[in-house]
This record gives sequence, structure tokens and C-alpha cells, in this order.
Amino acid sequence: MNNPIKPISSTILEVKQESNLEYTFKVATKIKPQHGQFLQLSIPKIGEAPISVSAQGEGWLDFTIRSVGKVTDEIFNKKPGDVLFIRGPYGKGWPLEETFKDKHLVVITGGTGLAPVRSMLNECFENDGYVKSVTLISGFKNEAGIIFKEELNKWKEKFKTFYTLDKDQIDGWNVGFVTDLVDKIPFDSFNGDYEVIIVGPPMMMKFTGKKIADLGVPDEKIWVSFERKMSCAIGKCGHCRIDETYVCLDGPVFNYTKAKYLVD
Repeated sequence: MNNPIKPISSTILEVKQESNLEYTFKVATKIKPQHGQFLQLSIPKIGEAPISVSAQGEGWLDFTIRSVGKVTDEIFNKKPGDVLFIRGPYGKGWPLEETFKDKHLVVITGGTGLAPVRSMLNECFENDGYVKSVTLISGFKNEAGIIFKEELNKWKEKFKTFYTLDKDQIDGWNVGFVTDLVDKIPFDSFNGDYEVIIVGPPMMMKFTGKKIADLGVPDEKIWVSFERKMSCAIGKCGHCRIDETYVCLDGPVFNYTKAKYLVD
């Protein structure tokens, strides 16, 4: 019987700096998660951290990580050829096949919130007709914090894109918050056949979700992903519990009908 919390060793294939604070680690593995699921990355005697999969392919996974603590700081010392320990995947991913396929997809992200939807966006980009259209709004604090620059440019070829920085001014980008761009989403042209995804810091998701709902978008058409401290990832430790909900089991992807009530 497989042990659901036993880590396995995985070799780091590549390390890429995405921004001033984020790096992407490509690791060798046969694990094939759903878009939006997460794994636990660990270093013996140091600890482990839950990280969403930001891209995947045959025999590898990408994890885009910000150095924010003991475990991630130690991971940042790793180089290609070194070993990371991983376990998973865990949680519920995006309902791509069940709900998003053949719909107009609206994706709104803040900062590193782009990472949990990156692999899904790439699948939509590479498979013409899988969804009817993609409208992407992505915001970052400043120019130094922009991640996935190559893909942001690539996605412009097929997606309707709106990119923004909180204050910095650069060519081709808006200035302001993602909430300032919500009015540009052509909901009237979708004939009700759409779904909305919001991922980012808690306050960003709160205010963006409220503004989307104020435009008349039904709660059941809004989806979010919670970034929250998870430990065991199998619903035993209670670290990620909000009321009676275990984010590691019931999420991290939630429909807004439930997510709007998940307040600490």
C-alpha cells in the first residue's frame, strides 16, 4: 500500500530566475497532477512547504517559488543536479474538463497568483478550440516582480490580455490594480457562456471577487485558489482548516459560492 505522505527524491533539472524574488525549479518526476493541484516540497532536517505546479511535461514538473522562509530559503541554495524531496499531488485542481472546456475563460491574477494557472493557460494556448476564448488580466506590484515574461508576451498572440503594474510605467502596460481593468471584460459578448478565475493575495481576491459579482456575474461562475499554510496535506493536522473546511482536501480550488464564506 502506498504511503500518502512519504516523500520521494527528485533531481533538479533546471533553475530559472523569474523575477527579483521568484525562481522556477524544474524537477524530474513521473507525477502527473491536475492543473491547480499542489505538492509538498521538502529538505530533510529543514522542513517542507506546499507549492503549486506552475508547468508540467513528460517526466518533469515546474515549481515557481518565492523565498519567504526557512524551507524556501534552503531550496534557493539548490542547483541543477541537486535533489529535492516531493510528495503529492494533493487537493482539487481546476475543473478544466468538467466546467471550463468550450467556455469563454476569464482569468484574473495578482503577483505569483499567475503560477497556479500557468499550466492551464498553456494548455488552452496550445489546443485551439479547447475553450472559446481567454481573457487574461495579470497584475504585479512593480516591473521587478513580473514573472513568466516570455509567456506573457506569447499569450498576447491568442488571448485578450491586460497587464498592469501598481505604480511603475512601462510600454504596453497599464498602471493600477487588476480591479481597475475588470470593466474591460466583454461579458456581454459571452452570452452567459463563461467562467471566471481569480488567484492572488487574499485582499486582491476579496475585492476582485466583489467587483466581479457586482457586475452581475453569478457566484457559481467564479473560481478561486487559496494559498494557505498546509502541513500534512491529507486533512489530519488541521493547519489549513477554516471552520469545517480543510483547504488541502476541499481545495485549494474553490467555487465562489463556498469561497466567499471561508474567512479566518
